[in-house]
Amino acid sequence: MNVTPEQLDALQELINIGVGRAASLLNEMVNSHIRLEIPYVKVLKAADAYQELASRFHDDSLAAVRLGFTGPFYGTAGLIFPTDSASTLVAVLTGEEPGSTDLDAVKIGTLSEIGNIVINGVMGSISNVLRQHMNYTLPVYLEDKIENLLASANVSESKMLLAQARFTIEQLELIGDIILIFELDTFDALIHIINQEMGVS
Repeated sequence: MNVTPEQLDALQELINIGVGRAASLLNEMVNSHIRLEIPYVKVLKAADAYQELASRFHDDSLAAVRLGFTGPFYGTAGLIFPTDSASTLVAVLTGEEPGSTDLDAVKIGTLSEIGNIVINGVMGSISNVLRQHMNYTLPVYLEDKIENLLASANVSESKMLLAQARFTIEQLELIGDIILIFELDTFDALIHIINQEMGVS
């Protein structure tokens, strides 16, 4: 299914609502003011999405928080950062010194919580606006190269929704990616429900 500009706008609106809620929650958790923006959203076949991400991250080790979702559409949702950006984000949020052993100790828990808040914000927005009940698995934290992160998500027959997430914290700009992987045919179900509930065509 090809996505029209109006459908893509609707998807971006849903994601923006979700990250807005996530930013509010994160602001309540920490003393830093956090602004979360989504500069763009793309819908790609899995192979094309992989090429785009692989060209951007090359051989970088990435930090990812991932969870599965089921319902009228199902797949995997993830928040991915280069590990350096992930460490900087955790250092700013926790007050730990970058590179310290204490930072490593709190990194997994902190990033898992951030990923959980952002992903649940986005999926909750999709679920609420489209009036669909969704179920989620517990978030899992992973560090690996992009090909291994995607390979373990079973994306060979999937559509991927890429949304670049820009975290701005106290003049510090960090960029990550929100990736929603819809298994075969369920992305079409999402677009069909968007057309019905949001009056988009």
